[in-house]
Amino acid sequence: MDHFSRSWTALLAAVAGLPDEDFARPSGCAGWLVRDLVCHLVIDAQDVLITLVTPADAEPTVDAATYWKLVEPPTGDDPLDALIPRLAAAYGEPRLLRFHLDDVGSAAGRAAGLADPAARVGTQDEVLTVGDYLSAYVMEWTLHHLDLIAHLPEGPEPPAETLAAARALLERIAGRPFPAAFSDRDALLVGTGRRAPTAAEKAELGDLAARVPFVLG
Repeated sequence: MDHFSRSWTALLAAVAGLPDEDFARPSGCAGWLVRDLVCHLVIDAQDVLITLVTPADAEPTVDAATYWKLVEPPTGDDPLDALIPRLAAAYGEPRLLRFHLDDVGSAAGRAAGLADPAARVGTQDEVLTVGDYLSAYVMEWTLHHLDLIAHLPEGPEPPAETLAAARALLERIAGRPFPAAFSDRDALLVGTGRRAPTAAEKAELGDLAARVPFVLG
């Protein structure tokens, strides 16, 4: 719960501090500008709110790690992926998009803080505890924070503790640790295909090099 709050608060603050001109810069999500990524975060925040008020009685079917499915890299053909840039452009001014994210995002943060970690919720045809659901979203927030600042050298980094938590979750998904020589940031970027490993990193990865990237969906 604490890592969720810290990662989300840091991401909201990073967006709030962006100059208007940065919304038209590319993000770390292929084919998306920063404004498109911010629009996606609005939808993510709505998903958190919806899930937290969708109780489930069944036994959990997934946890924080198995919630994430390994998928093929996006091609741009997914209707929702194609819709995001049009929605983002419809806001017109960055201040309107910034305001909407702050409004919905703050509500999602408050709802998460009030939720019972042991309660069960349903989402995407799965059941999991609130604690696991929010832990899974630490990965989402941390990766998208890295996406947000991918081409913004002055952008604030995600908190160190949430980078470490996201790396630990990625290692659970991978079934083994990334090399100790990798920083948490590099493990996440290379591990999820946000950048290609260098020759030295490939050597460090060993047989894990054949399994990366882990594209999460």
